[in-house]
Amino acid sequence: MITQKNFSTPGKFAIIAFMEKRVSDAKLQAFFNNLVRQSFWQLGIYDATVAQYVADVLVEFARADKLYAIRSPRGKKVESIVEMVAAKPTAAADEKDLLRERSLRKYVGDYALFMSGMFRSHVAGRGFLDYYIAEGSRSYWTVSELDLTLYRTGFSLYQELSRKFEYYSGALDFTRKAYFAAEPGEDPFAGFLRQVEGWIKVNITEN
Repeated sequence: MITQKNFSTPGKFAIIAFMEKRVSDAKLQAFFNNLVRQSFWQLGIYDATVAQYVADVLVEFARADKLYAIRSPRGKKVESIVEMVAAKPTAAADEKDLLRERSLRKYVGDYALFMSGMFRSHVAGRGFLDYYIAEGSRSYWTVSELDLTLYRTGFSLYQELSRKFEYYSGALDFTRKAYFAAEPGEDPFAGFLRQVEGWIKVNITEN
């Protein structure tokens, strides 16, 4: 059973514990996509591509190994965006380096969106909200530029996410308030877990 214990910081919460065993990626995708679309539609955001992307981010970071994908040389989880950005290659010498930088920048953008949206009060309380928004926007724009350099399609989506990062982060915060609100005095991470598990029990059944 999931409890509030050990979820006082983002580094301690792990949604993966019950999701990997009980819910397939396809069902989890449908679950988050439905909630994101509903909440975004309420805000007048009718861009299905953006809504799908945000839902994909939630699915991706519902796995603890994905949420903390970057590790220090000693194997420690990297939770600071400052440290993540510092991991950027010094110079892009070839396509492999460009792809590595793109992967890093996409991860930073996704992480900043997830944390500033789903756990905004936590990020703001630590005084990092403006930085997360700025770095998230910057990272998505870098992804779009790298996609153009690499002749990849989809760069316009990252330009959209970059230009309106704060707006979409706020929309994700609205999604949290609408569907994953914590009880008064409840740890926000524990509250998120409780709400997700509850929605899964009600809306998703295993075959």
